[in-house]
Amino acid sequence: MRTLVIGDIHSGVRALEQVLERATVSAANDHLIFLGDYVDAWSTAFETVQYLIELDKTHNCTFLRGNHDELCRDWMLTDKDNPTWLIHGGAATKASYLNASRSAWEAHLNFFASLENYYLDSNNNLFLHAGFTNLKGIEHEYFEQSFYWDRTLWELAQVVDGNLDVLDKKYPKRLTNYNEIFIGHTPISKTGVATPKNGANVWNVDTGAAFKGPLTIMDIATKEFWQSDPVHTLYPLENGRN
Repeated sequence: MRTLVIGDIHSGVRALEQVLERATVSAANDHLIFLGDYVDAWSTAFETVQYLIELDKTHNCTFLRGNHDELCRDWMLTDKDNPTWLIHGGAATKASYLNASRSAWEAHLNFFASLENYYLDSNNNLFLHAGFTNLKGIEHEYFEQSFYWDRTLWELAQVVDGNLDVLDKKYPKRLTNYNEIFIGHTPISKTGVATPKNGANVWNVDTGAAFKGPLTIMDIATKEFWQSDPVHTLYPLENGRN
């Protein structure tokens, strides 16, 4: 069985359908781990979440929580607009959901509520949307929002990469808790096509699908990856988060 990790979708269901086909995803043989941020950018937010709900019925899926998913859920529950959320893709998500039947919202709210903050596999590989700050690891994290908001883990991994040996006593303890760590959250590029990037033992799979980049699926064992067309080309009359 392959374990395939999928970067931030940001409402780009057309790209998701494309890249699942390109990776020849199998319901019987693949475990799909989605890193979060299913909404906010393109016009098909409702359709994207509905697609994921249906996909989960036939495939082995793990859905992690992204910060944009929490922002969307908060709006759905309270009907209160968050100006910052609206600017960063929320306006398109709001329009998409207001065009959908309110009777369909319950299943989507259940989906958002069921999202996991992280997933740890049997080989001590960690999957989460953003990061964590506690030196002892995820089980000791004080603020669960770090799992889907933190950017310091990725910043740390890039600084350490190539500059410190893992046996050096100055090597960051945060990075020694896990075999490999797979994240999204921080786009590798907003202006063009990018590929998954490695820093220390951290892999960033957010290749900028909300902006000018493609959506990416990667096999965690082989590091082979597949990408959609740049997502903005699949939504030619829209601006996304650009």
